[in-house]
Amino acid sequence: MSLPPALQGRLRLPVIGAPLFIISHPALVIAQCKAGIVGAFPALNARPAAQLDEWLHEITEALAAHDKAHPEAPSAPFAVNQIVHRSNTRLEEDLALTVKWKAPIVITSLGAREDVNQAVKGYGGVVLHDVINQTFARKAIEKGATGLICVAAGAGGHAGRLSPFAFVAETRAWFDGPLALSGAIATGGGVLAAQAMGADFAYIGSAFIATDEARAAPEYKQAIVEGSAADIVGSDLFTGVYGNYLRASIERAGLDPENLPKGDVKTMNFESAGGSKAKAWRDIWGSGQGIGAVKGVGPAGEFIDRLMAEYQAAKRRLSA
Repeated sequence: MSLPPALQGRLRLPVIGAPLFIISHPALVIAQCKAGIVGAFPALNARPAAQLDEWLHEITEALAAHDKAHPEAPSAPFAVNQIVHRSNTRLEEDLALTVKWKAPIVITSLGAREDVNQAVKGYGGVVLHDVINQTFARKAIEKGATGLICVAAGAGGHAGRLSPFAFVAETRAWFDGPLALSGAIATGGGVLAAQAMGADFAYIGSAFIATDEARAAPEYKQAIVEGSAADIVGSDLFTGVYGNYLRASIERAGLDPENLPKGDVKTMNFESAGGSKAKAWRDIWGSGQGIGAVKGVGPAGEFIDRLMAEYQAAKRRLSA
C-alpha cells in the first residue's frame, strides 16, 4: 500500500475526520489537524458560496502558523469535501476556490468526475472518493481518484450496507492505493481494527459531533452522548440516498421511524426532509452506529488524545 507524500509522516494517528454536513467548519477542522488527524469539511457548509474562500484562507493560515510555532509537531493536512452530483450547482465555483488554495486533500461524493480529479491532481492534491460498493469503487479509480473511502454498514449520514470485512477485503483484492474505512468507528481499537483489515485510515464522523468545536445544536450533541446503535434508523427518505439517522430526531419531526416511505434519488435534496417541515441534517440528525462509545462532550483534541491512548493500548494487548 503506497501513500501519497501529502499523507506520509503527517499523521499522529491514522484517522480522517469525516466531513459533517452543516457541522464541520474551520474551528473543528483546525482543531483536528492540530491534534494530528486529517480534518475535513463539506464545501457546501460555507454559505454563501463566497464564504468558502474565507474558510480556506482561515484554515490555511492557521495551520501554517501552527507549523511555524511547532516544527516538532506539524499539523495534519486538511480536506475539502465536494459533492459532485448534478444537483450541486456550486461545484464549478467551489472547485475553483479549492484549486486556488491548493487544498491538500479533496474528498468527492455522490459521483465520480474525471475533470474534478484532474483539477485537484494538477496542483499535486489527493482525491479520495467515498463509495458504497465495488461498482462505484472501480469507477472512481477508472476516472482518476487517488484513493477510496469504503463507507460500510453502520456509518452515519449517507451510508453503505456492506460488512467492513467483506468490503475492505474485496477492495484490496484489486486496489493497493490509499484506502480509508468508514462505519461505526469511534475508538482507538476500531482504528487499529481498520488497519488490521487492510485499510490505511479510519474515517470517523459521528463521534466528532459531540465536541466543543462542532457546529451542532446542544441537543444534537447530547443525543449523540446518550445514544447507542439501537437508536439509529436507516432510510433513503430524507435525501433520496440511504443514510443513518437518530431515531429521536425523526420522531421530533412528526414521522414514524418504523414506517418511513421510500425516497427517490432522482429528487435528491439536501434541504427538505421527505416532504415534512423539517430540514435534512438540521432537524433530521445523521449518526452512525458507533456512538455508544461517546461518553461526553468536550474538545476535539481531547477526544483525539483518547483515541491515541486506546489505539496504543489495543496494540499492546495484541503484542502481549
